[in-house]
Amino acid sequence: MTRKEIKKKIGERIVEIRESKGWTQSELARLCDKDRQAIEKIESGKVNPTLFTLWELADGLKIPLREFLDF
Repeated sequence: MTRKEIKKKIGERIVEIRESKGWTQSELARLCDKDRQAIEKIESGKVNPTLFTLWELADGLKIPLREFLDF
């Protein structure tokens, strides 16, 4: 799997989890102390989030970090 494919898969997984909770990007951003544009870039695979950023997202979503890699 390429770096681009991994970024896309992680972003898709974040969208899937966020939407299953009925949250908007803005709601997730507020919970993670990020801006909505940062969430959009991560979800679309445009950026390579750091491990710490993924941890912040997992914390905001109230899930284990490993769930982002369940693809």
